[in-house]
This record gives sequence, structure tokens and C-alpha cells, in this order.
Amino acid sequence: MKKYNLDSRFEDFAASVIVMFPEQPTSFAADYLTKQLIRSACSAALNFGEFEGAGSNKDRVNKLRITLKELRESLRNMNIQIKANLINSNDIKTIRNENDELIRIVVSLIKRFS
Repeated sequence: MKKYNLDSRFEDFAASVIVMFPEQPTSFAADYLTKQLIRSACSAALNFGEFEGAGSNKDRVNKLRITLKELRESLRNMNIQIKANLINSNDIKTIRNENDELIRIVVSLIKRFS
């Protein structure tokens, strides 16, 4: 199995979400959803880092489940913003694809450590 630097992928994902919003949105809804998206993307990266330092498989799976929850929340958040015309789907296509790939990776890791 080829080893990837997943730490960097999660950090890059969180950073790309942050960079996507260089200025504070003007509407209440956009501001609320943007801040929550940044929190969930960063939380996924931080919890994945905790997974790597977990002492047991049970702890690893717990951290992975939290990571998965945050990734799914990020994806749902982006979908809501697209449907509400707060962001353009073409502008975040790469980020959404990476989000989807990270979800698939985390699901595989949960199966592996369960």
C-alpha cells in the first residue's frame, strides 16, 4: 500500500477553506455558515492529528469518527451555501472533491482500525 502524507492533506484542506474567504461575508447567513465551515474544516484536520497520536485502536477509531463528522459537516455546509447562492460551485469544486476524498479515506481507516 502506498503511503500518503495524510496530515498534510488535512492541513491543506483546512487552509484552502480559510483562503477561500479572505474577507468577512456581508450577510448574516453567509457570515454564520462561513465561520462554521472554517471551524469544521479545521476541526477535521486537528482531530486527524489526534488520531495519529492515539494510544489504542479504540481511541484511533473515536478520533476518526469525530474527523468524519466534521468532514461531513463541511461538505453539507458547502452544499447549503451553494444552494443559497452564497458561493459558486465552480469556485469550490476542488475543495469539495478533496473533502469527498478525505471522507472516503477516513471511512477506510475506520474499517481498518475497528
